[in-house]
Amino acid sequence: MQITQVRNATLLIDYAGSRFLIDPMLAAKESLPGFEGTANSHLRNPRVSLPFPIADLIDVDAVIVTHDHPDHWDDVAKAQIPKHLPLFVQHQKDADAIRACGFQDVRLLGEGSEFAGIRLQRTDGQHGSDQTLAVLSELLGEVSGVVFSHPDEKRLYLAGDTVWNEQVAQALRQHSPEVIILNCGDAQIPGLGSIIMGKEDVRAVHQAAPEATLIASHMEAVNHALLSRGELRDFLLEHNMQDSVLIPEDGETLSL
Repeated sequence: MQITQVRNATLLIDYAGSRFLIDPMLAAKESLPGFEGTANSHLRNPRVSLPFPIADLIDVDAVIVTHDHPDHWDDVAKAQIPKHLPLFVQHQKDADAIRACGFQDVRLLGEGSEFAGIRLQRTDGQHGSDQTLAVLSELLGEVSGVVFSHPDEKRLYLAGDTVWNEQVAQALRQHSPEVIILNCGDAQIPGLGSIIMGKEDVRAVHQAAPEATLIASHMEAVNHALLSRGELRDFLLEHNMQDSVLIPEDGETLSL
């Protein structure tokens, strides 16, 4: 497989002969306001430019939207992605919203979803702590991850926008992934804390799946993501995890 870190949580995944576009946020640099009520909300999004032309990013076999927050599924993506492409989503609510944008082949991720011989299994997550969700459950909503499996590839777990919790631990126990992509830019809401993984969450995943290769994503591209690649790199060295966690730059492709 090849995994290309595009920007933020947007990825290109080449897996068993198919190319997937993940969580497309395709807006131009600083074309959108910061997320109100989050850390550094005065900064505009996205913080950086796309490393590739949009035409290259949308030349794929299928699209996966783990949830429909605008830093994972934005108006430019809705306008630019061909309406005939298969598009996988977490539940009926997101499917209805995306169909309303004109997409003709919207599919629900489930336990036995399949695309071109690749099994796609939905996993659960939580977009913040129990305390955060108690206050902001409607705003943060439901999120999902995906496990890719195929006889010719390593099993891949895309965790999505979640913190470390029992749902992630359960996914690790159930699927035993060999490669794990973590959204670990430590996006924060003042007074409520992190709504995606930070460095301690990365360590928890590593401890639960010590043989897996971890890949850090969703970093340095939106206003409220506070963990930098450099800080994570220092943390990995401090805890002797540098050989287990890869931190690709935007535009970088990893072959696994």
